[in-house]
Amino acid sequence: MSQNVLKQVSLSQNSKLSEVFSNPEKYEVQIIYSRIIRTDGAVEFEDYKYRVDAEAYFYPASTVKLPIAVLSLEKVNELSEEGIDIYKSTPYHLENDSINHSIANDIDAIFAVSDNDAYNRLFEFLGQDYINAKLKSKGLAPVRISHRFSGEGSGDTLTKQMIFKTENGEFKLPVSNNAKADSLMIHDVIKGVGYIENEEKVDEPFSFAFKNYFPLETQHKLMKMLFFPGNFPKSKNFHIEPEQMEFLKQAMATLPGEAGYDEQEFYDSYGKFFIYGDSKERIPSHIKIYNKVGYAYGTLTETAYITDEKNNIEFLLSASLLVNQNGIFNDGVYEYKHLGIPFLAELGRELHQKELKRKK
Repeated sequence: MSQNVLKQVSLSQNSKLSEVFSNPEKYEVQIIYSRIIRTDGAVEFEDYKYRVDAEAYFYPASTVKLPIAVLSLEKVNELSEEGIDIYKSTPYHLENDSINHSIANDIDAIFAVSDNDAYNRLFEFLGQDYINAKLKSKGLAPVRISHRFSGEGSGDTLTKQMIFKTENGEFKLPVSNNAKADSLMIHDVIKGVGYIENEEKVDEPFSFAFKNYFPLETQHKLMKMLFFPGNFPKSKNFHIEPEQMEFLKQAMATLPGEAGYDEQEFYDSYGKFFIYGDSKERIPSHIKIYNKVGYAYGTLTETAYITDEKNNIEFLLSASLLVNQNGIFNDGVYEYKHLGIPFLAELGRELHQKELKRKK
């Protein structure tokens, strides 16, 4: 392997990078960058890593929505005989709720604006045991998806009944009673000096021991599997039809305005931190970012496959960092805007520039 590109970037004098790279332990920085080498129709990866450690916990936040979207497509295919169809947007509703939804619309909302309610509904569709068993069967490990987002019952082990209205009539998806999550026995799941609970400050470190766990290497591998399935054994590929995969990729790259959301509130980079996160300008049409971001409890994470069609550039990039200067969790006081997102944006720009120079 040639000189570590991420080591070069870490020595940058750009203030958006240097403040974080000068104290990577404090900011819990982890980065994986993959160059994509195409020769005679085959693809090889040149991987570079910076402080990557699956045993060093970070809260993955909304990045877990990516595997849930993928597995939902696979489960739709498993239920095709019941008349559930992703293309016909088979409507469904949850028990004790009359509002209709569809799996396709939920997946669109997950990527366009990182919709928590859409994720929670797909979580009911799958259930914890199905999610974790499927990911393990694909060789995606370590990983542990254990809860929905926000609200009471986020960690309930019993899923809600889903009722689909198919052309064959009503189909009630069986509820699943899932195993309770074990406490994570890895490094640094206890963080900070305090946290807010019921509007009161608790002067004790905050425990993430029962939270979702989706380390950076697992995220990065999932992106490789989605965009370069030929590099993995067929037995590990997702059972998703080509048209469904195109639907998924389109959803991943779609900008909020393209999906009909208010562009003043949901600007192009609302869910695209690499390269453009610190700007509200439009993202050029020749740049496509197939990604998922997550941010909560002061942790920012993004995993992405980035293409520049004009310059014939493509690369994979995943990164995570913690920006919680006061060490208090759940207080809403984090340095996302002036520190975390500018870091990820500049990181993306630096690597894009290195790809441009490499092409020349």
